[in-house]
Amino acid sequence: MTSSSTVVLLGLLLTNAAAFAQAEGLASGPGSRRIELSPDESPSVSEVMISAGLSTGFYFDSDLARDGVELEGRERFSLVDMGQATLRLIPSWRVVPGERFRLMVRFKEGAAPASASFLLRVHPAKAEPLVEVYRGTRTLETYQQEVQEVRAELVRCQEENSRLVSEHEAPGGLTGLLATQTLDENGVAARVVTKDILPSQDNALADIFVTTYRTKGAVAVVVQLATKAGASPWSAKGATLRGRTGATLKVLRVWQQQFIPPGEARRIVVEAEVPDAGVQGPYSLKLWEDGPRTITLGNVTFP
Repeated sequence: MTSSSTVVLLGLLLTNAAAFAQAEGLASGPGSRRIELSPDESPSVSEVMISAGLSTGFYFDSDLARDGVELEGRERFSLVDMGQATLRLIPSWRVVPGERFRLMVRFKEGAAPASASFLLRVHPAKAEPLVEVYRGTRTLETYQQEVQEVRAELVRCQEENSRLVSEHEAPGGLTGLLATQTLDENGVAARVVTKDILPSQDNALADIFVTTYRTKGAVAVVVQLATKAGASPWSAKGATLRGRTGATLKVLRVWQQQFIPPGEARRIVVEAEVPDAGVQGPYSLKLWEDGPRTITLGNVTFP
């Protein structure tokens, strides 16, 4: 395939988001979530996302009772590490996306509230890495940190909105790539990586062909997936591109022309933003549906 035809192909793939186009706001930096417990309100159950093989840590501002942790399905977790005021959980690969586990912790001292309850929901790839639970008065520093994080998120949303507006106003095809400065004089670099891919044994679909692309500020993975005969149709709901260090690229969109019928193959495009530090591979690509079936492809590299 010539370089010009490669550019046109990528332009059609990345700019045609008429069907099954989904934007995923996956940040690559570490983040924390704050939960405040009020002694004046009835006990509430906070939902926390966990994922197989990924760590989720709970940090409390009060000491925990040593025998006061109740975790539903504890045998399904490869690590349950309790400290004086911390709790670290790593679900095993036996958990299934969509499953929920109840977690309750009791505090050492008798002040209200005496306990806290959580509902752990299994996600195919997203886990909340840090959950800070405040039982009493928070310090000024924690409020200042939260304000900074809110401001940073506001800036990110403004930049994302500007990008979406720019893409909406720009023409389609190759002209659109040039107008939005997605394409520069270096064009598009492409690499067929099918033979290098390391598929997971638990994959619900088979990978037939895998090609990666790089343009100015963006990378893309085009995967041709095939369902097994007699299986239900499959459609990608989301994706992550995770590096060896655990950092993830920000996925801009997941595009799929239509559902993959039983016994047939279709292409899926995953586009991600290139951070300022560049793309250092290899990456692990994970795709999931609105259900339990997932696809994990390791050793994904870009040109």
